[in-house]
Amino acid sequence: MQYELDRDSITPLYVQIGDIIRDGLSRGVWKPGERIPSESELQESFNVSRMTVRGVVSSLVDEGLLQRVPGKGTFVAQAKITASSPMYRGIREQLERMGYKTQTELLKFEKVLPPRFTQDALEVAADESVFEIVRLRKIEDQPVSLHRSWIPAKFAPSLLECDVVDEQLCTVLGDEFGLRATETHETLEAVAASEVEGEILECGEGVPLLLLEDTLYDERGRAFEYTKLLLHGGHMKVRFNFSGETKAF
Repeated sequence: MQYELDRDSITPLYVQIGDIIRDGLSRGVWKPGERIPSESELQESFNVSRMTVRGVVSSLVDEGLLQRVPGKGTFVAQAKITASSPMYRGIREQLERMGYKTQTELLKFEKVLPPRFTQDALEVAADESVFEIVRLRKIEDQPVSLHRSWIPAKFAPSLLECDVVDEQLCTVLGDEFGLRATETHETLEAVAASEVEGEILECGEGVPLLLLEDTLYDERGRAFEYTKLLLHGGHMKVRFNFSGETKAF
């Protein structure tokens, strides 16, 4: 398809191209999740330089309208689901309250020796067993989050006998073992998907992900759960709510 640009206008060509693509997105010419024409195809359609096209596409990616997938191309971004930090309420519970039908796949559930990074978080020795639980959350068969949790076996010795697929982990730990969080330490950072993570989340290696790390403590100050939660940045964003006096950054 050829597009006509007003080359005599005071409006720069890159602005005109951006407006045309935005209009196409709003009218559904390209639908969420659909691949848009390549840079070379857009260059031919608009009869402009590759550099101009690349700049326009980069701007639309920055606006959140498009998403680059390494090795696959550029796609129309899906509307993002806004969820609060899991320290307020579990991701699954939030999604279901919003009306989404979720699916959970259990990828791993074993008693293991603690990886080095969990020893510090959970304050356990290298020879103390922990349960490792890896779960994949989906919405309508689309992966949205990957959860990796570690729980000291001494706090929940029969955890392997419990259902951590249909039941939320926090509910199981609270109801079965009396482990309820009274304090949570949480960090948030952006990371690039590894090859394995990209395959599991169906996003491709190197795609930006949101990593939430939570350490949960009970009323006795014991760290009883450490979780790494990876959120597909193309599908979800996290909202933090604060009350009381707020300090400026």
